[in-house]
Amino acid sequence: MEPNENLEKLHTTKLGVERIKRNLQLEADSIVSWCRDQILKKDARIERRGKNWYILADDCKITVNAHSYTIITAHKIKQI
Repeated sequence: MEPNENLEKLHTTKLGVERIKRNLQLEADSIVSWCRDQILKKDARIERRGKNWYILADDCKITVNAHSYTIITAHKIKQI
């Protein structure tokens, strides 16, 4: 099941929130809501590799554990 089919299970840890905010330079109140919005974007690409889902939306890549639906991290994608 893809993460966009299990959005109610999506969550992260306190350290995950700090890591995502730092990596993406975000000031969002709810990182989980922000990530959920990215996953729901029409042009978001979702692929599974091993134990993780990778969501590419806009200029970021979000990593979600495929079993627990924990948002592990997110990074900006460097544009060439």
